[in-house]
Amino acid sequence: MDKAVVVKSLDNVATCLADVRAGEDTALNVAGESRTVVFKADIPFGHKVALTDIAEGGDVIKYAEVIGVASQPIEAGDHVHVHNVESIRARGDLR
Repeated sequence: MDKAVVVKSLDNVATCLADVRAGEDTALNVAGESRTVVFKADIPFGHKVALTDIAEGGDVIKYAEVIGVASQPIEAGDHVHVHNVESIRARGDLR
């Protein structure tokens, strides 16, 4: 069973399709190219894993859209969630 899925080829995160454990890996199809990601943490179903390193302040991209910015450096294989991403959507305070 696939452990994660990449929605669009421009994405720098994948969505976990099951709970995964640190140290496990998965092969992902990104625009017809196979890429292996090693999970650096336990990640629950539905949460995201970084496909590449994302610098602090860097864009987090899913659905080929920026869904947030990294609030700290994120390494490939890291759990990507509210602890290291700041949302930029529906933020009236950012106008």
